[in-house]
Parts: sequence; C-alpha cells; structure tokens
Amino acid sequence: MPQIVLGAIMLGLLWAVMTIGVYITYRILGIADLSVEGSITTGAAIAAHCIYIGMNPYLATFLAFLGGMAAGLVTGLLHTKLKIPALLSGILTMIALYSINLRILGKSNLSLLRMDTVYTVFQTSSLVNNPLFTRLNITQLLPATILGIICVFVIITILYWFFGTEIGCAIRATGDNPQMARAQGINTNNMIILGLVLSNGLVALSGALIAQQQSFADIQMGIGSIVIGLASVIIGEVLFVKRSFYSRLVSLALGAITYRLIIAFVLKLGMPANDLKLFTAITVAIALALPTFKSYLRPLTKSMKGGASGAIDKRSL
Repeated sequence: MPQIVLGAIMLGLLWAVMTIGVYITYRILGIADLSVEGSITTGAAIAAHCIYIGMNPYLATFLAFLGGMAAGLVTGLLHTKLKIPALLSGILTMIALYSINLRILGKSNLSLLRMDTVYTVFQTSSLVNNPLFTRLNITQLLPATILGIICVFVIITILYWFFGTEIGCAIRATGDNPQMARAQGINTNNMIILGLVLSNGLVALSGALIAQQQSFADIQMGIGSIVIGLASVIIGEVLFVKRSFYSRLVSLALGAITYRLIIAFVLKLGMPANDLKLFTAITVAIALALPTFKSYLRPLTKSMKGGASGAIDKRSL
C-alpha cells in the first residue's frame, strides 16, 4: 500500500506541472489548446535525445522547456496572425509535432536505462537511503517525489509572482474580457501568444520529467494527456478551497495528485488498464456537467422545500 500511495503522489506531482500549463490556456485564456498533446511528447523527446547523446540532464530538461515554448509560439502565431481558430491551430500544431518528435527521437521509443537523469543526484542522498524507506520498499520512488515537490513549489511561486505583474495581469484581463483589455491599450494577440508559450513550455517540462522518471520516451505518450490535464484541473477546482490565486494554483497540484490516487485505487480494485482512458473521459464529462446537473436539481430542491414548509404551515393551523 505505501508503494501504491507514494507512486500515485509522485506521478501526480510530475503531471501537476502539465496541469498548471493546461490551466493557463483553459481557464485563464479560455482556449482549449490541443497542442499540449504534442508538446508533452516534444519535451520528453528533446530531454531523452539530449541525455542519450551525453548532455547534462538539467540542461536537457531546460532545452525541453524551450522546445515546448516554441510549440506554443507556433500555435499562437497560427491563431493570432493567420486568424485560424484556436482549436484548429492546436490540432495543426499537434499533428506537425508528431513528425517532429519522431525526427527528434529517431525511432518510436528511446530508452534511458542506466543513464544519468535529473533524479540521479537524489538517489545517493542519506534521506532516500534511510533504512525505514528501504524496509517499505519505496526508495526508488523518493527521488522523483522530492524533485516533483521542489518543481511544483517553485513553479507555483514563480507563476503567482508573474501573474501579479503588469504583463501577468494583462494576460488574465485578455482571458476575462478581451474587448475591455483592448480598450485599455493591451495588445491581446501578444498576450495570447505569451500565454500559449508559457503553457506549452510547462507541458513540455512535465514531459521531460516524466520521461526521465520512467526511463524512456515514447512517441505515443502524449495521447489523451489533455483529458488528464482537464480532469486534474476540474478535480482540483471542485474538491479544494480557492480563496486566492495562490491557493488556486496549489489546488491544481492537489487535483493532479487526487486524480492519480483515484486511478491507482481503481486499478487496485481490478479495473483493466485498457479502460483507463474511458474512465478518465467519463470522469471529466461528469465533472464538466456538474453545473448542468445542479441547475436541473435546483428547481426540484426548491419545490421540496416549498412542500415541506407548506406541510409545517398546515400542522401549525
């Protein structure tokens, strides 16, 4: 059980970086950006290829982040400069990235076994090799968990500061009310491009971290990632309190961890792994439909309350 729980938390932390990237486009900008399904693989492919040829893993991870930003830039230019709808722009970028990712990897799957990664430095620390963790057989999960906590904390802190700056507020204003933002002199096209660049950079960073944790990069690893990101965003918004923008960002990480815990326990109960995508799609559909369900139930609730009050009035007479 400790292995299952810690493994889910570890994966949740790594996917939380991607979830934050999806949140920037989906909630802040109000754009459904499908290019993330390609950019997460781009990040994994760049990091894996650079590590494979002997590059420092931290530099390789940074290059993966830049590669994702480039993918977001392409989507932004297609949407703002060529006036292609945002959804179609993301699809075009995603399709193009499939071929680009194959060229980067050189083949459909690239192994990183017995190579140094960003987690290697943590594998020799005294904290990870504590006898208690060794008895629980969770030593191999701790390096990615520790680095995941550090990355999520740093990213949330930086984004909280960034979205409080003038540029960050301009991005949020563009998503909230683009007409009013333009009336205030904000170049909304540039803000959309900047948001897409930042979002896809974080998604690619998540892909690089995931590839190094699982010791391989695969051309198919991005399929369905947008649904996972949306599920984590919605779970975080529904389950956790959001009193400030910082707590909202924290809820995204908690949502990603909660989603992974749900998946782990569902698999533990015997659900076939092939049904995971279906389960995720149903979960997202239900979460997105919650406001509609509430609107249907509200009149029924009011009528029940009215009937109860009427009965009380009759008894009082």
